[in-house]
Amino acid sequence: MEPSYIVAVILAVAGLVLLVSAVKVVPQGYNYTVENFGRYTNTLSPGLHFIVPFYQRIGRRMNMMESVLDIPTQEVITKDNAMVSCDAVVFIQVIDPVSAAYEVNNLQNAIENLSLTNIRTVVGSMDLDEVLSNRDEINARLLNVVDAATNPWGVKVTRIEIADLTPPADITEAMARQMKAERLKRAEILTAEGDKQSAILKAEGAKQSQILEAEGRREAAFRDAEAREREAEAEAKATAMVSEAIAKGDVNAINYFLGQQYVMAFEKLATSQSQKTVIIPAEFSSIIGTIEGIKGLTDSAAASRSQTGGAVPPTRRGRD
Repeated sequence: MEPSYIVAVILAVAGLVLLVSAVKVVPQGYNYTVENFGRYTNTLSPGLHFIVPFYQRIGRRMNMMESVLDIPTQEVITKDNAMVSCDAVVFIQVIDPVSAAYEVNNLQNAIENLSLTNIRTVVGSMDLDEVLSNRDEINARLLNVVDAATNPWGVKVTRIEIADLTPPADITEAMARQMKAERLKRAEILTAEGDKQSAILKAEGAKQSQILEAEGRREAAFRDAEAREREAEAEAKATAMVSEAIAKGDVNAINYFLGQQYVMAFEKLATSQSQKTVIIPAEFSSIIGTIEGIKGLTDSAAASRSQTGGAVPPTRRGRD
């Protein structure tokens, strides 16, 4: 093989190496820093770029996309001396690649340790009950502190989420008993409220029933009074008619009236539930006389009808 051919091959390979080292392709979501003999000069955005071989080189390849850091679990003592195991996740995004590359060494490790320290500070300043019930407040406080601390590094902390908060087993058991007692208390309160409401409804029902019953008695009393009034009016009319007949000299009318009353009184005496024996009074002959009076009154009325032939009496026809 000729020496000139070997030199040509070496030059071709060297040229290819120089070309490859001069062409840089930056993928989307990344920024590359360029250094001239170790000194930062500029930043390469996504796309195709050319640099001077041997004089320039790529310093840091910075990921500009939002990324997640998993904060390891740690034991934290709360304000009331309770031990709580907690871990978190931190969402970060590089805003300034130059600051993120040259202002801090090992960016992710720095943010991780900063988060651990602030978790201990924030959780340690709160009671156990506050820690377990105010997770959103803890996240907000951690976000403000960590974001302010990482701002000089060109990093934006977008979110911090407490992933898990685990109290010791004995505290967990005590909390379970407390929750059970609270639920039993609420159940008893609800039962008492139900009994109270039931008693109120029953009392309202009894009241309404008594009101309706009283209304019914009132209506019945009105009806009875009206019936007695009508009966008294009828009795008064009957008495007036008998009195008018007596005034005209008709003795049979009074005998009929008295006989009717006597028979009614004797009927009540005979139908009494406590009366097993009916004693006929010695004046029973008066009853016979009364019956005779009634018979005479009836015969008189029949004779009057036979004479008139069932027609209207002459006096009435004359008046008509």
